[in-house]
Amino acid sequence: MKKVYMMLAVCAIALASCKKEYTCECTYTDNLGLGLTIDPVSYTFEAKKADAESACEAYNVTAGGTGWDCKLK
Repeated sequence: MKKVYMMLAVCAIALASCKKEYTCECTYTDNLGLGLTIDPVSYTFEAKKADAESACEAYNVTAGGTGWDCKLK
Protein backbone atom coordinates (compact mmCIF):
# COMPACT_ATOMS: atom_id res chain seq x y z
CA MET A 1 0.00 0.00 0.00
CA LYS A 2 2.91 2.33 0.74
CA LYS A 3 4.16 1.84 -2.81
CA VAL A 4 0.84 2.98 -4.23
CA TYR A 5 0.87 6.16 -2.14
CA MET A 6 4.48 6.86 -3.09
CA MET A 7 3.69 6.48 -6.79
CA LEU A 8 0.66 8.75 -6.48
CA ALA A 9 2.75 11.38 -4.68
CA VAL A 10 5.47 11.26 -7.32
CA CYS A 11 2.92 11.56 -10.13
CA ALA A 12 1.17 14.48 -8.43
CA ILE A 13 4.44 16.37 -7.98
CA ALA A 14 5.48 15.69 -11.57
CA LEU A 15 2.18 16.91 -12.98
CA ALA A 16 2.07 19.98 -10.76
CA SER A 17 5.55 21.09 -11.77
CA CYS A 18 5.03 20.78 -15.53
CA LYS A 19 2.67 23.66 -16.20
CA LYS A 20 2.89 27.03 -14.54
CA GLU A 21 1.56 30.48 -15.25
CA TYR A 22 3.88 32.78 -17.19
CA THR A 23 3.42 36.39 -18.20
CA CYS A 24 4.62 37.79 -21.51
CA GLU A 25 5.14 41.57 -21.45
CA CYS A 26 5.25 43.49 -24.72
CA THR A 27 6.35 47.09 -25.17
CA TYR A 28 6.08 49.17 -28.32
CA THR A 29 9.07 51.09 -29.65
CA ASP A 30 8.69 53.86 -32.23
CA ASN A 31 12.10 54.47 -33.80
CA LEU A 32 10.65 56.06 -36.94
CA GLY A 33 9.58 59.22 -35.15
CA LEU A 34 5.90 58.80 -35.97
CA GLY A 35 4.90 59.92 -32.48
CA LEU A 36 2.99 56.75 -31.71
CA THR A 37 2.50 55.91 -28.05
CA ILE A 38 1.02 52.53 -27.22
CA ASP A 39 0.60 51.20 -23.69
CA PRO A 40 2.46 47.98 -22.83
CA VAL A 41 0.49 44.78 -23.31
CA SER A 42 0.75 41.55 -21.33
CA TYR A 43 -0.39 38.01 -22.05
CA THR A 44 -0.68 35.14 -19.58
CA PHE A 45 0.10 31.55 -20.53
CA GLU A 46 -0.44 28.41 -18.48
CA ALA A 47 2.11 26.11 -20.04
CA LYS A 48 5.56 24.62 -19.76
CA LYS A 49 8.27 27.28 -19.74
CA ALA A 50 9.61 26.38 -23.20
CA ASP A 51 6.11 26.55 -24.71
CA ALA A 52 5.41 29.88 -23.01
CA GLU A 53 8.69 31.32 -24.31
CA SER A 54 7.85 30.25 -27.87
CA ALA A 55 4.37 31.72 -27.65
CA CYS A 56 5.71 34.99 -26.24
CA GLU A 57 8.37 35.30 -28.94
CA ALA A 58 5.66 34.88 -31.58
CA TYR A 59 4.29 38.29 -30.52
CA ASN A 60 7.57 40.03 -31.46
CA VAL A 61 6.98 42.17 -34.55
CA THR A 62 9.61 44.66 -35.69
CA ALA A 63 10.35 46.53 -38.89
CA GLY A 64 13.12 49.09 -39.09
CA GLY A 65 13.56 49.07 -35.32
CA THR A 66 9.92 49.92 -34.76
CA GLY A 67 7.47 47.41 -33.33
CA TRP A 68 6.71 45.13 -30.42
CA ASP A 69 9.38 43.69 -28.14
CA CYS A 70 7.98 40.86 -26.01
CA LYS A 71 9.74 39.10 -23.13
CA LEU A 72 8.67 36.38 -20.75
CA LYS A 73 8.60 37.52 -17.11
